[in-house]
Amino acid sequence: MKTELSRTLGIEHAIFGFTPFPAVAAALTRAGGFGVLGAVRYTAPDDLARDLDWMQEHTDGLPYGLDVVMPAKKVEGVSEADVEAMIPEEHRAFVRATLAKHGVPELAEGEASGWRITGWMEQVARGQLDVAFDYPIKLLANALGSPPPDVVARAHDHGVLVAALAGSARHARHHAEAGIDVVVAQGYEAGGHTGEIASMVLTPEVVEAVSPLPVLAAGGIGSGEQIAAGLALGAQGVWLGSIWLTTTEADLHSRALTAKLLAAGSGDTVRSRALTGKPARQLRTEWTDAWDDPAGPGPLPMPLQGLLVAEAVSRIQKYEVDPLLGTPVGQIVGRMNSERSVQQVVDELTRGFEKAVDRINRIAGRSEA
Repeated sequence: MKTELSRTLGIEHAIFGFTPFPAVAAALTRAGGFGVLGAVRYTAPDDLARDLDWMQEHTDGLPYGLDVVMPAKKVEGVSEADVEAMIPEEHRAFVRATLAKHGVPELAEGEASGWRITGWMEQVARGQLDVAFDYPIKLLANALGSPPPDVVARAHDHGVLVAALAGSARHARHHAEAGIDVVVAQGYEAGGHTGEIASMVLTPEVVEAVSPLPVLAAGGIGSGEQIAAGLALGAQGVWLGSIWLTTTEADLHSRALTAKLLAAGSGDTVRSRALTGKPARQLRTEWTDAWDDPAGPGPLPMPLQGLLVAEAVSRIQKYEVDPLLGTPVGQIVGRMNSERSVQQVVDELTRGFEKAVDRINRIAGRSEA
């Protein structure tokens, strides 16, 4: 499963895996793919350095990357406290009432929220980059469009390719103009923040829009046959995220959440602003229903919503409050019905890919006859 991009990066399979778990990223790299560690939840540079040290020790000298979340435009002088002060009391009261309705216990006194996404903030993301460029990462991906020009230049100075996610051909063209090296065409089916165009339509549009830049297909891909489809549409690889959540190396800290993922079907997700303030595909729960209910106050814009619900999400996860318990995940969750190692997933993907290619070759051969 080799393409021009996979050869450039020196990997066996053109399978790129985004994950917040170092063990998953390292396992994918060792399996011949390309592990990409998500940095958004690292609020302290030392914590990111610790996990990158671990990655170095467990990737056998093979390549891996880092995914950050930072805006294309600098926002100077805005602190987390400044943003917190913008949250209306009405929304805080709605969170308290929703948690009380479901009997969600408080965190212990002095216990900090374990789910506090601040990586979107300019100073936090730049602190992550200060750490990252001390390591031999080969790809820097940004989930909020093109990174600032100085970040692109800094990555290139370190010999690091820069990738950015796009939900439309227009977004992809902006990335190309910004000097991005790889565009991830993320379809509507994907987990997390997504646009409104399905992968089958989006991938070839993006390929055409940014040619000759390499494109990775993302969204609704969880089998080798779907990988083959993405490559047939012109992509030079695939970007997978959701499928790693139920691997044995993943550390969800919740058997209840793993069980929900294993039991979910492809129709059990919803594209909601409940988590971050931007539309993000996730498991549909009574928490997402509450925020999407017109009778409620509605989600705040990003980043206010993420800060507002941080402690609530930590409480829901810690106490495994089943009606409210969820996570970002794509429609491919319907295929995630057993726990397997990363290596087993990669083996299944490559076998499926080979079968799909053989099938097309047989069809093409009969057509010529």
